[in-house]
Amino acid sequence: MGKNMAGDVWGGLAAMLVALPSAIAFGVTVYAPLGGTQAAQGAMAGILGAMALGLVAASLGGAPRLISAPCAPAVAIFSAFALERLAQGSDVAAIVLMLTLVGLLAGGFQVLFGVLRVGHLIKYMPYPVVSGYLSGVGLIIIGSQIPKLLGTTGGLTMWAALVAPVQWNMRSLLIGAVTAAVMVWAPRVVKAVPAAILGLLAGVLAYLALGLAGLVPMVAGNNVMLVGPLTGGDGSSFLTALGTRWQAAAQMDLGALVSLLFPALTLAGLLSIDTLKTCVVLDAMTRSRHDSNRELIAQGCGNLCASVVGGMPGAGTMGATLVNLSSGAVSRWSGMFEGMAALAAFALLGGLIAWVPVAALAAILIVIGVRMIDRSSLHFLHARATLLDFLVILSVVTTALTVSLIAASAVGVLLAIMLFIREQVSNRVVRRRLLGSETFSKRVRTRDEMASLVRHGEQVVVCELQGSLFFGTTQQLYSALEADLKTRRFVILDMRRVQTVDVTAAHMLEQVREMLAERDGRLILADIPARSPSGLDIKAYLVEAGLLVPHAEGHRVKVFPEVDTALEWTEDLILNEAALTPSTETALELHEMELFRQRNAQTLVAMEACMERRTVQAGGIIFSRGDAGDELFLIRRGAVRIVLPVSDTKSHHLGTFGRGSFFGEMSFLDGAARSADAVAFSQTDLYVLSRKVYNQFAEAHRKTALDLMEGIASTLASRLRYTTAELRVLES
Repeated sequence: MGKNMAGDVWGGLAAMLVALPSAIAFGVTVYAPLGGTQAAQGAMAGILGAMALGLVAASLGGAPRLISAPCAPAVAIFSAFALERLAQGSDVAAIVLMLTLVGLLAGGFQVLFGVLRVGHLIKYMPYPVVSGYLSGVGLIIIGSQIPKLLGTTGGLTMWAALVAPVQWNMRSLLIGAVTAAVMVWAPRVVKAVPAAILGLLAGVLAYLALGLAGLVPMVAGNNVMLVGPLTGGDGSSFLTALGTRWQAAAQMDLGALVSLLFPALTLAGLLSIDTLKTCVVLDAMTRSRHDSNRELIAQGCGNLCASVVGGMPGAGTMGATLVNLSSGAVSRWSGMFEGMAALAAFALLGGLIAWVPVAALAAILIVIGVRMIDRSSLHFLHARATLLDFLVILSVVTTALTVSLIAASAVGVLLAIMLFIREQVSNRVVRRRLLGSETFSKRVRTRDEMASLVRHGEQVVVCELQGSLFFGTTQQLYSALEADLKTRRFVILDMRRVQTVDVTAAHMLEQVREMLAERDGRLILADIPARSPSGLDIKAYLVEAGLLVPHAEGHRVKVFPEVDTALEWTEDLILNEAALTPSTETALELHEMELFRQRNAQTLVAMEACMERRTVQAGGIIFSRGDAGDELFLIRRGAVRIVLPVSDTKSHHLGTFGRGSFFGEMSFLDGAARSADAVAFSQTDLYVLSRKVYNQFAEAHRKTALDLMEGIASTLASRLRYTTAELRVLES
């Protein structure tokens, strides 16, 4: 326990050293453009955000060892919002209040996300959308920090600052360059101390060196190059400002609050995605599984608390989390220690933070922004298949840079929907298409019947469907069926791999049904899933959509539990029309069976005398798998199903034998135990011939006995030929 606690303590401390400089930089970035002492207030907001998130989100979260702190998406949304309101003429106090309320609402939305259990949906945001958004955030951060790095004044934009070198402050540029260089190169030399801390320390030392040389003022107050004093020393000024802020909040009208809903919802979604993306990486590294909905509730509570105390909202951050993990953290206590360490750092080092150069913070954020840009996405340009994904990334980035991050998030959601539709539409909805002359039911037919099915089976087409039947794939399905609707009488749709159906697809199937009915045909649905992956009862939905009409007469859609029974039904109709299906009311005599046709009548009488006549009621077991037996069974009337038991409650249907067929020939020939179960499907009359009796009969009637064996072999060869032909079609 002590060892684990030590790991959590060191992990939390190391994570704080990574998270705190960025949190301060984020806060200054948001608040500094508001003027006055707001840069110092921003630094305070960053520290308090890291503290509140560390203590609250870690204690309630669903991902142990996750470190939460103010993050880039939050600063991007807040900065854009603050600058927009500033351009509209809002006063600074109102803007600060609205930022606080946006953070509160975002935290509330995150709690709602968790309660509604949408955490597992947010983390499946398509990679191109996330990549584009994060790259856009990185570019916006870089653009917002370049003027600060150059030391320009007057609120110049990045382009205005770049084209006005006369306004550059070379001392700020030098401090920023030193900070960035140390942050980038230090990890190659020193791994024990986080790069952001070393970079920040280098920036402070560079400023002090310039100060000793008399090139910069050595005072913290009223110095545009420094963050400046955070408070009056005891925190009273900050607490007073916070109290005033909440008094103003009580006077806000409902309309003003409503205007904050969309920015807050956008922020909540981005913070949630950022958090859950980090959780997924953490799971992969620790071989664990996080509770996404619990984590969203914890993040929401953390952001609520951060906003209440005037801090910056944030999310689970990748860099601090990885440092926490590598430092030996094992539990959620590490995140709580990070929050405590942030508070202690503020209390002990608050005076030193006043001497942090703004250019150093800008350099840190520029390095972070560069690292956020997904440069690996450029390889999407090399392949035609991924070109659209690159265009999605480019669209989100362009919208973020030219319009706003809020608009970029809306574009991202829209493109995510389009990517999903593209993926669904690009998949073939018809997995396989076979004619009734190429595939057959498991009903064992006579040779004449099989020959007739081969000749007339093209009246039937079996289409195995897959994926989603919705407005995006409806036209594809209709195009696949269009030619068959003009020539086939029976269209069997195998639905077992269908994941969902919408009303557009149901309406199209209604049209198919009516077109077939005009030609005296039928639409047949088989193997409809009882439950789709989304939980939808597809059969019930098709009833509600009007495609299936229970107990309806006429040319309505026919439904079968499996494709085999649907095929058997169509085969019976075809054979009836070909007058090849005899009446099933009377039992066959031995000479009427295909196996014994054109045999000597007197010899058949002798053979029939050797056979046992047996009647089995519907559902009766004729033999079971593993039973010993050497009998050959010939069906005089009725039907027998051969099934292979899979478990105590399930079995696999191997075939159905009808009037005139025989079964049990394997044990009759080799004497081995039965390999499957034989069950009477209806009341069945049988001839039963044991191998022992057959051998005795063969001694007196060698030719007839040999003819029987040849007949069995010929029938089995015929069955095998049809099976081989069917397999060849399935493999093509």
